[in-house]
Amino acid sequence: MATIAEKAAETFKSGFNCAQAVLSSHSVEYGIDTTTAKKVAGAFGGGMANNGEICGAVTGAFMLIGLKHGKCIEDDNDSKAKTYKLTNTYIQKFKKEFGSIKCKELIKYDLSIEEEAAKARATDLFKTFCPMLVKRSVELVEEILEIG
Repeated sequence: MATIAEKAAETFKSGFNCAQAVLSSHSVEYGIDTTTAKKVAGAFGGGMANNGEICGAVTGAFMLIGLKHGKCIEDDNDSKAKTYKLTNTYIQKFKKEFGSIKCKELIKYDLSIEEEAAKARATDLFKTFCPMLVKRSVELVEEILEIG
């Protein structure tokens, strides 16, 4: 039986972006249906709409951390502090494993430049490396949030 992280990788392979795949993997547990999660995360793939900034698999994890612990009451600064602490823990773990949280540094292509995006598509990058990042991102966020 496939793990949730493996299912997230399959979601990515089926045509959703990395942020959509990660956020929707556990969104229902935090009150957001998978359709809404995919819509919310729709602009975050490829490092923010293919701009190569923070990897969508990372931003999807950030959103899950926020869904579980994020501040939603004006004076609840403890939740804010916990969210930031867990997010920074996630960043440290991801960077330790992959060296960066930036899409263009991870994949070695700048998707905002059509020629580079075409080169990236011509490789197996989106069939192998990116699904692995999605899977690992879900595993890391599950570890940090103690879920899964």
